[in-house]
Amino acid sequence: MTVETPLTHADSIVIARSPADLYDMISDVTRMGEWSPVCKACWWDDGAGPAVGAWFTGRNELAGRDPWETRSKVVAASPGEEFAFMVGGTLARWGYTFTQVEGGTRVTESWEMRPAGIERFEERYGPDAAAQVHNRFEAARTGIPVTLAALKRVAEAGSLSLVTVGPRPRVGGRRDRYQRDRTGRGDSPRRGRQAERGLPPVHRELSDASPR
Repeated sequence: MTVETPLTHADSIVIARSPADLYDMISDVTRMGEWSPVCKACWWDDGAGPAVGAWFTGRNELAGRDPWETRSKVVAASPGEEFAFMVGGTLARWGYTFTQVEGGTRVTESWEMRPAGIERFEERYGPDAAAQVHNRFEAARTGIPVTLAALKRVAEAGSLSLVTVGPRPRVGGRRDRYQRDRTGRGDSPRRGRQAERGLPPVHRELSDASPR
């Protein structure tokens, strides 16, 4: 497959918060639904948190297709400097860097389709692979500015909430209720979670390099 579509895209915004504050917001993936136009909820694997090698699941919703879930692996976690994860572990990289500038912090969000992602798309979509890669590029190109604008709005409103990572607390505890409200995950089985929230079924897209 000859891919003429750009395989990477990045955009930046200045936010009147410190790099440390913004890193804490971004690296708490359970908050991603507050600013992502596609990812509506995320939850860490049991006992995981914002550290290199940790895995989490994201629930995505987009008009015109059924909800889907992706698995991602943290590949960079430098407090106040950079946070990044790889969809499927190898397919597409989403990253955030934080640079102190006059007036706050320049946050740069980037997307990159990796060689393993192109190979997976060739296997899955055949002759339509190039068009599918282009769709992912367009989703990044249009979605990143939306994400950054929403992050700025939330951050500058002072909406910095408690980071909820680490081992899961006992069922019914305060943090358990927070996680259930934020992600719908709680401690019930997947089908139970969907029924409780009145959400449609989802399917797992390990090969999808869509935004979050």
